[in-house]
Amino acid sequence: MPRYGMTIPFDGVPLLEQQDWVKELADLGYSDFWSAEAGGADGFTPLVLAASWAPHARVGTAIIPAYTRGAGTLASCVSSLAEAAPGRAVIGIGSSSNVIVERWNGMSFDKPYQRVRDTVRFLKRALAGEKITEEFETFAVSGYRLARLPAQQPKIMIAALRKGMLGLAGRESDGAILNWLTADDMKTVAPLVHAGGPGRELVARLFVCPTENKELAHTIGRRAIAAYLNVPVYAAFHEWLGRGEQLQKMWDCWKAGDRKAALEAIPAELIDEIIINGSPEACREHIQRYVDNGLDTPVLQVWPSDLELREATRRLAPA
Repeated sequence: MPRYGMTIPFDGVPLLEQQDWVKELADLGYSDFWSAEAGGADGFTPLVLAASWAPHARVGTAIIPAYTRGAGTLASCVSSLAEAAPGRAVIGIGSSSNVIVERWNGMSFDKPYQRVRDTVRFLKRALAGEKITEEFETFAVSGYRLARLPAQQPKIMIAALRKGMLGLAGRESDGAILNWLTADDMKTVAPLVHAGGPGRELVARLFVCPTENKELAHTIGRRAIAAYLNVPVYAAFHEWLGRGEQLQKMWDCWKAGDRKAALEAIPAELIDEIIINGSPEACREHIQRYVDNGLDTPVLQVWPSDLELREATRRLAPA
């Protein structure tokens, strides 16, 4: 049976008030809890709490940007999570996007492939206890040694979209973390990761809107797709997947500043493929399509619908 994850923390609920919810989901069969790091909570604190509240669950970052912490600080954060969840921690490292790195954090979004590669190589050496003095291509470290090593090494995975990063994930990490793709897209990306060697895991955050109200699902889906697939890294990903013609009108309208026309230009059939919607039973069947096409760990990001959020997470549980 594949692993089955949930994205935390939940919006609108203070972190310390989510303990019972996390415990309940673990009892319902959710094996994993995964965080993200963008404009909300940091990527580590919710996982440290979840590791304590659900002591058998795996916890993972999906993802921590490779740019927004210095190398030594990132290694300390990674080691601390691995110590808090021995044998249960997964560290997802990715380039993030120009919006988060440049606009929100004032850093240069240069050489994303090389930055992720260098960060993963550095973390492996740091977690092995090496004293590191190295001029990596995208940053330098002089005389660094991680003073507190975890008893059990965490898995390290790479967030990947196109061929280069998918290949890097297969060659130099424990697998790939995927995002914003359809079930059929798994057939394109999975072989590129598995080419790196046996045992590579594929994790994907799946966006779920459990409602049979198509108008509501499409309204939510259009806004989300427009917000993300106009970001250059995601636009390039979907062009690489062969959706250039399908999405060109949306991209053109967005660049022209016509947000309403951009939303209207998103094909309904794409919304239904990339935003999982319908009854909870139909949503679980859709999630299974990803698994059938090679996904090891679906991680649900549940959006508000006409079901109350906590009830939705219950009804989407794997059993």
